[in-house]
Amino acid sequence: AMNASSHHNGSFWFDELGIDPQPDPEPLPARTDVAIVGGGYTGLWTAYYLKRAEPGLDVTVFEADVAGFGASGRNGGWCMGAAWGTESLLANPETRSRGLALQRALFDTVDEVGRVTQAENIDCHFARGGTLRIATAPFMVERHRREIDELHALGFTEHDFRWLDADTTRTRLNVPRNHGAIHAAHCAAIQPARLVRGLADTVRRLGVTILEGTPVTAIRPGRVDTARGAVAAGRILRATEAYTASLTGHRRTLLPIYSKMVVTAPLPDALWQEIGLGNRETFGDDRRMVIYGQRTLDGRLAFGGRAGYEFGSRRRRTLPPDDPDFDGIVRTLRGLVPQLAEVPITHRWGGVLGVPRHWRPCVQFDRRSGLGWAGGYVGEGVAAANLAARMLTDLVLERDSALTALPWVDDVPPRWEPEPLRWLGVRAIRAIGARADWIELNRQRPSRFWGGLFQRLTG
Repeated sequence: AMNASSHHNGSFWFDELGIDPQPDPEPLPARTDVAIVGGGYTGLWTAYYLKRAEPGLDVTVFEADVAGFGASGRNGGWCMGAAWGTESLLANPETRSRGLALQRALFDTVDEVGRVTQAENIDCHFARGGTLRIATAPFMVERHRREIDELHALGFTEHDFRWLDADTTRTRLNVPRNHGAIHAAHCAAIQPARLVRGLADTVRRLGVTILEGTPVTAIRPGRVDTARGAVAAGRILRATEAYTASLTGHRRTLLPIYSKMVVTAPLPDALWQEIGLGNRETFGDDRRMVIYGQRTLDGRLAFGGRAGYEFGSRRRRTLPPDDPDFDGIVRTLRGLVPQLAEVPITHRWGGVLGVPRHWRPCVQFDRRSGLGWAGGYVGEGVAAANLAARMLTDLVLERDSALTALPWVDDVPPRWEPEPLRWLGVRAIRAIGARADWIELNRQRPSRFWGGLFQRLTG
């Protein structure tokens, strides 16, 4: 039920909150100490930690639409202690200690989000059930067990990662294609829109100004240009993730990739008894075209998958529910959890996430120019945005800390190729990943050639 003037992002999460929010374009201030561009997780967490550390600081958040309109209010709701790029740091003996520090900081971040949401009374349906990565073919068992052995050799324990055999896994998630699962403990299911809207309310109470309905067109040292005029600012932090291409000079900084989701009607208790997810575990499997599912607090199954790139980094405000990609996501869900064959799907929505050229997050702040940014989460930003915001806060406040020593700092990605190379490259990566997944799911054997190629192209 969306019209052109609607600021509903199309998601079930906004519906569950009962909101079709209207932007609140307060008058533009002439100047501010810290300007934050983007009213999603990264921007709002940064505002939160800056204000908590220095209550006298004048902090202004600029948001093109309404707080949480983008990925922060549409995602799969996995607050997980993991991020792209960590594995390669752990695999290399020269970077291993830095990888371990990052991995532990990510684990702590799940606790931190739980702690702050409780302290600030943000009811985001936080449930720490961990995540299950199902082995959907027999050959994957050895791969999973080897992975757990390697993690334990690095000093992680059964409390962090453990192998569940097929019978044990079935008590957690009862699906037919199940040969066991890795259970990673550091993950919570959340209602993502409740988190981002709750954060917006919290920082407003702390005295942060959020200028909704105020698209930023350009950033330069000391000045933010918006569709409503310019604002002078001592420090300017970009937290625009997939929307970065809308800023002058940033067409090729981060690539917007679509992710699409569906949610079922609430399932009867008897059906949940049969399916499981009693601790609201999140779940996925090994496929490269990532999928993700969770059991919502009101007993629905929310499920999504990655869905592609549009030429010229085009970003649509919302996606029409009759987009054919959704049918594929519904088929994947019912293939994985056949008990849902007759259950109606009530919502279909999607949005864009940001991918840097080197496929891992970055946090940067330049004291001379006063410009900084954080992002590039490759679709795993719910927890990572909190960690990145704390890192950015310490950099801005010039605090040397354990966080500012983490490997994301100044790990600046190269720019993406110009079109049509960018489009062709992303199409190729998708096709190669889909081919590798098809072989593994249908032929039940590892895809060495296509899988290896996919890994090389995505770091």
